[in-house]
Amino acid sequence: MDDDFAVFGTGERHNSMQGVSLAINLGRRGRTRRLAFVSAVVSLIAVFAAVGSTIPLFNIYRAEDGFTNADISLTVVAYSAATLSTLLVLGRLSNHVGRRPTAIASLGLLVLGCLLLLNVHVIGVLIAGRLLMGLGAGLASSSLTAYIVDAAPARPTWLASVASSQTVMLGLAVGAIASGALVQFGPWPRDLIYLVVIGLLLLSASLVAISPETVTPTPGGWQSLHPSVRVPVRVRHLLPVAAAVLLATWATGAFYQAFVPALVADQLHTSNSLVLGLVFAAYMGPSALGAPLGGRFSPAAAQRLGMIAFLAGWIGLITAISTGALPLFIAATVIAGAAQGIAISAATRGLLYGSTLPDRAPTFAVVYLLSYSGATVPSLISAQLSTIFALPQIALGYGGLALVATLFTVFAARNPHTQDDQEQLE
Repeated sequence: MDDDFAVFGTGERHNSMQGVSLAINLGRRGRTRRLAFVSAVVSLIAVFAAVGSTIPLFNIYRAEDGFTNADISLTVVAYSAATLSTLLVLGRLSNHVGRRPTAIASLGLLVLGCLLLLNVHVIGVLIAGRLLMGLGAGLASSSLTAYIVDAAPARPTWLASVASSQTVMLGLAVGAIASGALVQFGPWPRDLIYLVVIGLLLLSASLVAISPETVTPTPGGWQSLHPSVRVPVRVRHLLPVAAAVLLATWATGAFYQAFVPALVADQLHTSNSLVLGLVFAAYMGPSALGAPLGGRFSPAAAQRLGMIAFLAGWIGLITAISTGALPLFIAATVIAGAAQGIAISAATRGLLYGSTLPDRAPTFAVVYLLSYSGATVPSLISAQLSTIFALPQIALGYGGLALVATLFTVFAARNPHTQDDQEQLE
């Protein structure tokens, strides 16, 4: 009886030790995944803070170096074209070589771009610096966003789509505000922001370097460099409306980069760099606040709601530009920014529905291809038209694009297929 009790007690202790060991391992795994999530979010903010940091300097380049509105618009085209090219060729690379090395490479490209922009006096240098930033942002857009989704906590369920889609907007807002403040009040107005951003990028690379990898490297890296655009079959019916949402909202973001510096100076009568940074941030920042609101609705309903509010914001913007009312311009900008957050995060949530780990990088490559197409094509057209039409007329063109996208979204938005729907389709 005593022996039986001793054996039973030993088994109990063994099972207890196994349970403790399992709990410790799960706790460690949870902590390392949280580190990966935080590192990926911080790094994506740093990437797009670098991209946004240039915008408050555009008016300085116009005033001191003679750059025109068409020149500035072409820098937006160069950045967006570089990002598009990178997404087409390298969008799936992180599935094969890992999220971490791809992310660190993207951060390195941004550092090189910032170093080049420390000496901008001719338009060619600005374009070259923005090209490097575009290469880095393109590589980060697929790898870091996939890394965020890989490592995101399971609850709340909307966190992965919001963090992956809205961290970009938050980074742009942070970069624009910080740049505007340092340009207006700090020493070395043309250089200090780039030095600060370089430090943030290096810190981000260090965080990624000590974070765990979320994918197992697999052969096929060279084959993945062949341009390819694909999303899972189960969500392909969502692409047309997602394209409308992303094209219209990112076109507006490009409008803010290329033309709002001149609008704020010429139409709204202020040359304060901090005001310029705040105006740009007023479009990008509220996007991160609007995104969780969209999580309360189905993807289709959230896209409809977001785009209707987005169009209302554009109506306010055009009214403000025609009357020269800066407070109305900022209020309409905030509305449009929050609305785009609702619509973009809902579109992303729909495309990520039921995604597996290998699906994520290609899906985000498609999301950002659509996004940067929206930024590139209208910017290229408006750069040519800016020598013919005044800025208020160009703003009307962008408002017309928002109207078309909103109408299409209202009538065509759909939800992802459920498992039952998928079985019926098959």
